[in-house]
Amino acid sequence: MAMSTKKSPRHSFSEKGDRGGFHTPRKRFGQHFLHDKMIIQRLVDLIAPLPEQHIVEIGPGQGALTVPILKKTKQMDVIELDRDLIPALKSRCKEHGTLDVHEADALAFDYATLIRNGQPIRLIGNLPYNISTPLIFHLLEFAPNIIDMHFMLQKEVVERLAANVDDEAYGRLSIMVQYHAQAISLFHVPPAAFYPPPQVDSSVVRIIPYQTIPHRAENYAHFENLVKQAFSQRRKTLRNSLKNLLTDQDWERAHIDPHLRAEQVSVKDYVILSNTLVETSDVNVRNR
Repeated sequence: MAMSTKKSPRHSFSEKGDRGGFHTPRKRFGQHFLHDKMIIQRLVDLIAPLPEQHIVEIGPGQGALTVPILKKTKQMDVIELDRDLIPALKSRCKEHGTLDVHEADALAFDYATLIRNGQPIRLIGNLPYNISTPLIFHLLEFAPNIIDMHFMLQKEVVERLAANVDDEAYGRLSIMVQYHAQAISLFHVPPAAFYPPPQVDSSVVRIIPYQTIPHRAENYAHFENLVKQAFSQRRKTLRNSLKNLLTDQDWERAHIDPHLRAEQVSVKDYVILSNTLVETSDVNVRNR
């Protein structure tokens, strides 16, 4: 799936940034530390962790969110790629509970290894824009073992994730994520909440994976390609952008108006279109 190659700031969670003797934000990592205590508390309140829940944080930074969560759960797993942050993180957390640190790339990490006694996990953290889309899709592969996810992302990405049909931000990312999960935009975070302040606004999103996908594509790869082609020429009607895939008879069988544009069609109807084609072709079925 196409996405921006521009590297956006990483807003690691930290109450004091480098002003309290902690790790200095590194320009090469694009680090921006969250220091606004009201926003940190708002995040904790929205996540609402319970003692018996298994919380996993991606990119804990210096632990400004980790510490208040750990105080409530008494045990957490965190995944951190920057090894220089880990000693201070462990030091800050040692009096509050058991912190299991995994020095790893979140994009390659096997989250199934964190499942203990069949208990599902809850994921939290900040995701840099340049990895947010592939990381979310990687995480959705573990959907049966995930209760929910609370992430801070670039504002525009959250708008796309949570967009509804006919919204300006509604597009391929909206459809492909909403096929797997419910995405809810919670609140925006201004640059001033970080040290140093980034050049972009951020937002917090809640993603709740479906335990049973409500509208299942009979062939996921075909569904994915159909959506991609529809949005490759989003100003055209679907009849024109999908003319190489669907005939007039296909549109009649699907009971979907071919004069609609890509952003006017729901996830359910894209699934119907894809399944209509699969049923009348020799495409091999691959459920996902």
